[in-house]
Amino acid sequence: MNVYFEYASRGRNDWWRYPLSLVVACLLAILCLTVAEIALILTKLLPPDFATQIQQPKDVLPFFLGIAVIFGAMTAGLIVAIRLIHRKRPAEVMGRWRWDYFAWGFGIWMVVEAVLEMIDALIAPHGFSVSASGGTWALAAAALVGVAVQTFSEELIFRGYLTQGLYLALKKPLPAAIASGLLFGAVHISNGVSQSINAAVFGIVCAMIAIRTGGIALTWGLHLANNYFGAVVVVSGNDVFRGTPGIFTQNTPQLTWWDLALAVLALAGMLWLIFRQPYFAAKPDG
Repeated sequence: MNVYFEYASRGRNDWWRYPLSLVVACLLAILCLTVAEIALILTKLLPPDFATQIQQPKDVLPFFLGIAVIFGAMTAGLIVAIRLIHRKRPAEVMGRWRWDYFAWGFGIWMVVEAVLEMIDALIAPHGFSVSASGGTWALAAAALVGVAVQTFSEELIFRGYLTQGLYLALKKPLPAAIASGLLFGAVHISNGVSQSINAAVFGIVCAMIAIRTGGIALTWGLHLANNYFGAVVVVSGNDVFRGTPGIFTQNTPQLTWWDLALAVLALAGMLWLIFRQPYFAAKPDG
């Protein structure tokens, strides 16, 4: 049996448990955030303009702290929900965990991102500028925390929980990965059409990689590299992190669809590599 499918099969997996768990997880996350907010207000530790600050990437610490808290609450809510409703432990949703897979995912994709940005710089050099400042070190630290929590949460939800459920329902890897990727793209529609398409392809590829490797370790590394690079190294003027004091700033709206095409090719190459190398194939226990 496929290692990923074996993890997915653990616990109670009636179809109705999946929508119920997501609803319960959201309610628990809202409850957790509400209690935390009330506690901060009562202790007068919450700045009066905090709600505005957490929506402004230029306010580095509140922005990334807000990301960590919100996605952390979502993760905690899901963990409790699946424990109560599916009788599953978090490790069973994460799947086979290997830190070397995480390192490979992070390292390879950081190199890929650097190469893609160098190509853009050769095409449109005037669209790049150095934006590093005294706040870049604070950004690097705060973003590492916020983005790490955010990407782990999304991997646990999409490449862990939802892809497992879809794999159990559809029985085949590719249809499950496509469905999972489309859901991931759908939640990114507010970021624009090109980014939504990019997210959908990213989600499909990561779901296939998770199934191949038996868990979300490698995809978390890849996802973390993708978002951290965009938040700290080269910050796009069209991205959600625009305004942060990253090392470089990119303002090349004319390359939007070119960048999408390059990203799709890079993701296809990553998928080919993972499936080509036996090292990344999850082996059954024993």
